[in-house]
Amino acid sequence: MSSSRSSARESAAIVGASWMVFAGAAFAITNSAMQYLTMVQGLSSTSATFWQYLISLVVMLPVIWRIGVSGLRTEQLVLHIFRVFLAALGVQFWVAGLANGVPIWQAIALLMTSPFFVTIGAAFFLCERASRQRWAATALGFVGGMIILSPWDDAFQLVALLPIIAALLWGASILCMKKLEERESPQSVTLYLLLLLTPVNLVLAFLAPGGLAIPAGMNMWWLTILAGLLGAIAQGSLAMAYERVDAAYLQPFDHLKLPFNVLCGFLIFGWVPPGNLWFGAVLIIGASLYTVHVEHKQY
Repeated sequence: MSSSRSSARESAAIVGASWMVFAGAAFAITNSAMQYLTMVQGLSSTSATFWQYLISLVVMLPVIWRIGVSGLRTEQLVLHIFRVFLAALGVQFWVAGLANGVPIWQAIALLMTSPFFVTIGAAFFLCERASRQRWAATALGFVGGMIILSPWDDAFQLVALLPIIAALLWGASILCMKKLEERESPQSVTLYLLLLLTPVNLVLAFLAPGGLAIPAGMNMWWLTILAGLLGAIAQGSLAMAYERVDAAYLQPFDHLKLPFNVLCGFLIFGWVPPGNLWFGAVLIIGASLYTVHVEHKQY
């Protein structure tokens, strides 16, 4: 009997890891598609973001239907809206960074600092106690981010800060999610995100200078549809992965998104990352894995 349970756990672990790896590859292709649409085709970042998430919303309609109207029952509507607003702003800054030529390898590596912002925010706003080991890992992660950012380099440009701002905003969104899940179901949190993300992106697009303008002669709508489709599939794959195994086990597989994005950047744009990327990434990934290890021991 124990052998049967062990086999089932191993099978679930393999399937979960496979879903996580697939999600990382899908996100890498999505990121590259968005960068090509904005940086090469001239589609504004606000317009590209709106169309991507509108298509993703259509693809996710079966999930919304399955959750049902019951998922809308809440006593924290304002916090739901605020959380989605932060997530939408994070997406806007992320795509703006890609549109302004931040290499995809640099952008994704800087985005990996998001969990460290969560650590700081959880300590100050949610009053969660963090161990000295976790604070040390957070500091090390930010050192890795600074090495990748290299603000002391002559080639440094302010647009390179956009992925960092996206990481900060997504970290804040995660804090709101943690607060919501103290009293709300995960289904409710997911449903509000799916339903509100597209309308919020639409409002932000109308407020931005580029708006929803489509550049003349643009013939890459198929790429926009691909980005929306793969973005939805990647989110679904993440859900499938976390449904099978715990986050601590999946964390190393999540970090595979970095080499996937590096590969896409090389194949599509010919970008070859410098050595400081790998050094900084080792520090970020090492700090992230150590944080997971410390948390796992505590529980």
